[in-house]
Amino acid sequence: MSLSLPLREVDPEIAQALDLEVDRQARTLELIASENFVSEAVLEALGSVMTNKYAEGLPGKRYYGGCEFVDLAETLAIERAKKLFGAEHVNVQPHSGSQANQAAYLTALKPGELVLGMSLAHGGHLTHGHPLNFSGKMFKIVSYGVGKDTETIDYEELARLAEAHKPKLIVAGASAYPRLLDFQRFAAIAHQNGALLMVDMAHIAGLIAAGLHPSPFPHADFVTTTTHKTLRGPRGGAVFCKAKYAKELDKLVFPGIQGGPLMHVMAAKAVCFLEALQPEFRAYQKQVVLNARTLADALAGHGFRIVSGGTDTHLLLVDVFSRKVTGKEAERALENAGITVNKNAIPFDTNPPMVASGIRIGTPAVTTRGLREPQMQIVADWISEVLHNVADESVQRRIHSEVEALAEEFPLYESRRALAARV
Repeated sequence: MSLSLPLREVDPEIAQALDLEVDRQARTLELIASENFVSEAVLEALGSVMTNKYAEGLPGKRYYGGCEFVDLAETLAIERAKKLFGAEHVNVQPHSGSQANQAAYLTALKPGELVLGMSLAHGGHLTHGHPLNFSGKMFKIVSYGVGKDTETIDYEELARLAEAHKPKLIVAGASAYPRLLDFQRFAAIAHQNGALLMVDMAHIAGLIAAGLHPSPFPHADFVTTTTHKTLRGPRGGAVFCKAKYAKELDKLVFPGIQGGPLMHVMAAKAVCFLEALQPEFRAYQKQVVLNARTLADALAGHGFRIVSGGTDTHLLLVDVFSRKVTGKEAERALENAGITVNKNAIPFDTNPPMVASGIRIGTPAVTTRGLREPQMQIVADWISEVLHNVADESVQRRIHSEVEALAEEFPLYESRRALAARV
């Protein structure tokens, strides 16, 4: 088989799946808080010949020959990431945020040592100690959460737990928490109790890069992130640390938990870090936050309870069960209307996680498309109408057509046809 044949000839079934996904992204509104749309430059790097190259090791210290040009790409990614965040050291090889977390844990801890992490039920992440995750299996976990009245992190309870249990590591960060994180306070609690501090900034990395959320870097021993979400890069991870942990951390990434790094993804990470260093990126992140606040206020105006009373970031949690709708029902009805969200537990949820009492909504992807406050008002109206008529398929069909019309006004890429033609 010729290597020059296009995908459409080699594998028409996969080509069709890609065509359908291009169409889905173009014709719907993406409100999943952990998703975004990369630039065409990032897509080009991801689809590059660097996928052909093995490069175990680090730039200048590889176990394979022929690495001079992939070394250049990885070095650029490293230098740009350090500049973007003001970091002492970074390893840009982790394939995901979860593997970045694993590398940080294994650098800081021995198996069985105690970690204080945010409960998944209160907005944390699986890798912060869930019993089915490697973090919960390898380490002893004590969870902290939010106060019932405020639905914000109870720092006094966090301090009491740290004093009582003396963890080796405290993890700050969340996947469904709409408020600012006080990293200085986290660090004070950690260091008063002889613990290290790790910050998982996966969701808020773009906000931090733009100076719209306090930075963890002056306070944390380790910082992990994904490179997608608000950072708007390829799916992947990165792990930062203070210089004194650099050698051990690099050994933990390779050969500790990974083999050959994905050099095409590394090149795309370098592109996204460069994009995030531009002045336009800060303006984009400001609009992300404005859109989230507008959407939260508008939904509250429609009678929906917003967890914690609002948002400081790119995401909001909506209590739909108080309106007699489950998160599962809300997710399905909105998807039928062309609006993609995810069901999500809310603090002190009485429903199981796969049913849930809430939905999580984020604005990074729609902001990338160019939607602003006026469109957020319209989107809130649509969400409200669907959820007040959750079983009415005629409402869903009508709103879906209205969503498609709005999506056409804000095309995702220059030409959907051109994008599809790459297949």
